[in-house]
Amino acid sequence: MSVVAAPLARTPFIGTATEEELTRWRAVASEVAQTLAQDALERDRKNEQPYAEAQLLRSSGLLDLLVPEEFGGAGGHFETAFEAVRILATADGSIAQLLAYHYFNQTGIAFYAPAEEQGQWWERTVANGWLWGDSVNPVDPTLVLTPDTDGYRLNGAKRFSTGSGVGEVIIVNALVQGGENDGKVLAFVLPTNREGLELVDDWDYLGQRLSASNSVRYSNVRVDATEVLGEVTEEPVSTLLIPGLQLAFANFYLGIAQGALERGKQILLGRKNAWFLSAAPTYSRDVIFQRTLGELKARTAAVAALVEKLGRAYDLLIAKAGEVTAEERAELAVAIAEAKIVSTETGVEVANRIFEVTGTSSASNDVGLDLYWRNVRTHSLHDPVDYKKIEVGQYFLHGEAQPISLYT
Repeated sequence: MSVVAAPLARTPFIGTATEEELTRWRAVASEVAQTLAQDALERDRKNEQPYAEAQLLRSSGLLDLLVPEEFGGAGGHFETAFEAVRILATADGSIAQLLAYHYFNQTGIAFYAPAEEQGQWWERTVANGWLWGDSVNPVDPTLVLTPDTDGYRLNGAKRFSTGSGVGEVIIVNALVQGGENDGKVLAFVLPTNREGLELVDDWDYLGQRLSASNSVRYSNVRVDATEVLGEVTEEPVSTLLIPGLQLAFANFYLGIAQGALERGKQILLGRKNAWFLSAAPTYSRDVIFQRTLGELKARTAAVAALVEKLGRAYDLLIAKAGEVTAEERAELAVAIAEAKIVSTETGVEVANRIFEVTGTSSASNDVGLDLYWRNVRTHSLHDPVDYKKIEVGQYFLHGEAQPISLYT
């Protein structure tokens, strides 16, 4: 009697994280964060490509946290990955961003590729230790793919290509012009040393300076048919990639806020004496400063409760694979938009107001407290948070979801 193999799931992710899994990777991420914290300010000032930091992520095992066990990875869950990103952000927002984008670039394998083709991609990323960058910024002119024998040629340019400066591969989305796939947008993977692919080291911004978010230019770059993951469609499970990335943003905004709070606490406890009008013996005993820190701490705790809940909800929906409905996708996307709103505003506020309790001396360049504010202020401009508020309000009032895009 012949045995019929069960059809492969649309995505390989199942179940939710155990406490054992969470505990293990918290410890790994905490150790990496401690290493990053030792010279975060010095590295930020140098504004160099983060090759050493990328190797630190690789050697820690964090790059393969989400790769299924059967293909050589850790078989972890998104809830765990989100927490790892948050922990890293308490020490270095740039490297937290690098890791967050890697996770959703790498898992493009599951979001875009047919189930039967995913295994070889997972195996290759583990075997080669790939850190995945991207080149999909939707506000730039569209990249163009033109058919060429059994593959394509790619032309155009993209800014803000996070991870491209240090990644071994980048995931790219481009419009096909001509041939049987004319009008389709394809997701594909290119090695960063491909002929005609130029990495432009032009990322020189206020914050997130070590996120390797360079511009990339493509001049008649060869794209083999075997390098195509699949078509970018509005299949509900496929489009969950973008809400997942937005939830990663919420986690590293939260992590930056938590890092700023902890650093501010250390500075405040180290301050001697008190303000001359205060009856308290030291600044940390002054109720004015306690009130401010209490308010900021409570807000970060509320954001933490929300993103932790959503991390598990994301895993539960992803586990439904091809059975995810458009309605389920919209409901979770709006919930994540809510988290994006409060994490953005809390992150910026905490990183700003922490100076109110640490005093003028904390504005000294050698203290580096400004790093938290510069990082969260820079990345929180990624997409306007006001449009997230509109997304939430429209859904609340009318049950109408925003059109699918690379921001929603």
